[in-house]
Amino acid sequence: MKNLLKRTISGAGFVIVVVASLLIGKYTFACIMLAMIVAAMMEFYRMTMGKKYLFSQILSVFAAVILFMLTFAYRGFDFPGRLVILAIVPIFIVMINSLYVRDKTEFGKFANLYTAIVYIAIPMTLTNFAVFDSAGHYDGRLLLCFFVVIWASDVGGYLFGMSLGQRFGKKLWPEISPKKSWIGFWGGLLMSVTAAAVLNLTGLFHYPMHHCIIMAILMDITGVYGDLIESQWKRHYSIKDSGHIMPGHGGLLDRLDSALLAIPSGVIYLVVINLL
Repeated sequence: MKNLLKRTISGAGFVIVVVASLLIGKYTFACIMLAMIVAAMMEFYRMTMGKKYLFSQILSVFAAVILFMLTFAYRGFDFPGRLVILAIVPIFIVMINSLYVRDKTEFGKFANLYTAIVYIAIPMTLTNFAVFDSAGHYDGRLLLCFFVVIWASDVGGYLFGMSLGQRFGKKLWPEISPKKSWIGFWGGLLMSVTAAAVLNLTGLFHYPMHHCIIMAILMDITGVYGDLIESQWKRHYSIKDSGHIMPGHGGLLDRLDSALLAIPSGVIYLVVINLL
């Protein structure tokens, strides 16, 4: 009960911060997304690299920040899209810096520098496409709907999994995440679809109902994969949580694991069907 209380309070605080930042405006959106990118990448590096090649870790985080900011400027301030390619320059600097590292006994860890950019920075940067329209007008409601669908899936998976999944039915992927069950998966899917339908009826999810349902299903499935991918990283490095920033939840990466695949899948779906 004590852990559940901690989890509830810290989770509620996280939700309030995200919702407020999205609804207040584009600058608060940018600040919270950048904070998430930096925190999640540093947690990933602590998990996979420790304090090895710390300067290179900082360079990689800097590259991620530049990528987000250039995309933010392109989507929201009529910054020339062709210049977003400049984001590759800091990544080249990370590569060149590797030549000057004297101690190369654990040089294989350098691969994790680029992994975090692909795994964390690029998905979070895609949130710019969810909050800005083609004319550069900001509206955080779509991204808020994405988060609500993801949170609904997480809550449904947790409640159904803990109440029924631990006693009945098969495990979802016991080699990677022993506590996850198929009952939890279906419970999460039910909650995410329900959330999408309610958001559509309230006018927040302003696309046709069938597209909202399809997106909810797609985001739920990719979100589960995102959760399992992070669990696989943690299992490989024999750690329980990616960090301790959120009592009861662990690290920020533990809270964003589903979103790192779910949000890009929602954005890609809308782009493919020409609704974004």
